[in-house]
Amino acid sequence: MTEPVALSLNEVGDLTRRVLLACGTSPENAEPVVASVVAAEADSIHSHGLARLPTYAEHVLCGKVDGAALPTVSRPRPGAVVADAVGGFAHPAIDLGLSELVTAAQECGVAAMSVTNSYNCGVVGYHVERLADHGLLALAFVNGPAAIAPWGGKKGLFGTDPIAIASPRAGGSPLVIDQSSSVIAKSEVMVHAQKGEPIPEGWAFDADGNTTTDAAEALKGTMAPTGGRKGANLAILIELMAAGLSGAHFGFQASSFGGNEGGPPRTGQCFLAFDTSAFSEGFTDHAEDLFAAILDQPGTRLPGDRRLAARERTAAQGVTISQVLHEKLEGYATR
Repeated sequence: MTEPVALSLNEVGDLTRRVLLACGTSPENAEPVVASVVAAEADSIHSHGLARLPTYAEHVLCGKVDGAALPTVSRPRPGAVVADAVGGFAHPAIDLGLSELVTAAQECGVAAMSVTNSYNCGVVGYHVERLADHGLLALAFVNGPAAIAPWGGKKGLFGTDPIAIASPRAGGSPLVIDQSSSVIAKSEVMVHAQKGEPIPEGWAFDADGNTTTDAAEALKGTMAPTGGRKGANLAILIELMAAGLSGAHFGFQASSFGGNEGGPPRTGQCFLAFDTSAFSEGFTDHAEDLFAAILDQPGTRLPGDRRLAARERTAAQGVTISQVLHEKLEGYATR
């Protein structure tokens, strides 16, 4: 048995930066990805933290992601922002467009940003939380490579397609809900496969459409949609919002976020932002009535409470990763 490697969040950021730069990512594109990886580790969402970094590195090296891409942003109409990741990382394009989206929402009351030619954007909640920090009620729709079959089918067609919402709160961190259209995000299955661990029953199906607890077999098959037909229908909605609006690849057209084959995935994201003051006064106080009513019932908690607790714990204790992963990342960083 090898000892795990302990890292502070600053060391997580430094390691991520060194890996990305060594593999050919420009400094401008690396920083938004670094911030996202650090945030994922801080919130104990390890599947989108350092565990994802070897894939990012491989995809820059093989050209599946253009590490030196120059994303663009335009505002064709007052309430519409269009960002193009031009085959590069999603994060720089989203960061470039968020300031425009905030301005548009404040001016128009509500605004939307569509992102095209994009890639895995990491934890979706991370992006909407930043909009809520500006006092905006925010939603995000994100599509990905095929992983969920249409209801009644067995072949993957939609991505695990997460949807997220962030609501500003009076005197506290935003409430953030971030969930996929599948029972569990595919990245969690990938982490289990990397560790050689089984997955719980009901997470996924193998290539023949049978339920499986073998993570490696699950990656060859499809993910189980949340709530059955409802999850599959939610995936259709998200595909239309994220890829339909932007002209990006639908899930069945996109190459995998995991393997090196197939060229850039060119998936999409869509963000909606509401300046609540344009609709009614006192939104945050009114929302607190709802949150208080939830917490008034024994055994309840607000979505994101565990994330905030993890954030405090990680800030004090740092994170640990396997020695195998650490050695692999250092290998990329010193290539």
